[in-house]
Amino acid sequence: MTSRVPAGVSEGRGSEEAQPRIIVADVGGTYARLGWTDGVDADQVHDYRRYACADHPNLASILHDYAAGSRCQGAVVAIAGVLEGDRLINSNLPWAVSVEQTRQGAGLSWVQLINDFEAVANAMPVLARDTLSPLTHVTESTTNSPALVIGPGTGLGAALWMEGHPPRVLATEVGQAALAAGNDLEMDVVRRLLRERRHLNNEHVLSGTGLMNLYRCLCELRGGTAIHADAGALVAAAQSGDGLALETLQMFCGWLGSLVGDLAIIFGAKVVYLAGGVTAHIPKFLHDGHFLERYLNKGVMSERLEQVPVWRVEHGQLGLLGAAAWYQQHQ
Repeated sequence: MTSRVPAGVSEGRGSEEAQPRIIVADVGGTYARLGWTDGVDADQVHDYRRYACADHPNLASILHDYAAGSRCQGAVVAIAGVLEGDRLINSNLPWAVSVEQTRQGAGLSWVQLINDFEAVANAMPVLARDTLSPLTHVTESTTNSPALVIGPGTGLGAALWMEGHPPRVLATEVGQAALAAGNDLEMDVVRRLLRERRHLNNEHVLSGTGLMNLYRCLCELRGGTAIHADAGALVAAAQSGDGLALETLQMFCGWLGSLVGDLAIIFGAKVVYLAGGVTAHIPKFLHDGHFLERYLNKGVMSERLEQVPVWRVEHGQLGLLGAAAWYQQHQ
């Protein structure tokens, strides 16, 4: 359980209410974050808890633990992957997920799975302005739709939010799309990573584990030794002036900026929101210019992208707020 409770998420269970309580969950490859909502206020989630996924045999176990004594009837679970019938297709979770087995094991009346970035996109309209930090010089747009929401975490997620009554969200699997190199150094990294796999996707570089892949490749290319074991140590080393670590973070941010620019063009986005667990730990590097330079380096489309603001989201519980917003729209 975390010690810090994000804005819009409360610790207490609150007063007894007539409205049914619904579990809202944000499940990633490392942690599952849970709360409950009654569907009245989409920007209010109560009784926040965090679970380590590896400590539980399945998703049902986590939901069952949370539901015990909570009076919750069902659950909206924001989770990475694609739902095919009853089963979730996902490469980053520690266990397989069946909707019906999860419902039965959790002891709930119903369970609804939605794509994790579909939830994140649904959270955008309820975000307070003070949770947004600009990565571009322009901070206003003529319209807020379509809005591209993208973020590296355990994997890489993206979705498109489009205004309407109700709003529509296009979920994507951009993390599984092929990684594109934009300069000679990136080409060298791609060649090395392709030695180990037939398909090189965006997540192999633009995610938490991808950041470490990139670091190891740069060590090989520069004749150095990989001494940092995880992303946290790598970021700390970069902040302390470690040359290879710093180059890795700068290259990561530039490569991410290039992909974000591509997707903004492809989807015709009018605004971009950058979320994800990795971005929360590297704000200094995202704001140092490498991201923006590559974001705008799109030839004849650069002028258009200059009018598309990019915001780094500083809210820690977008998945929960988005699941609550989804429930409010669909209850």
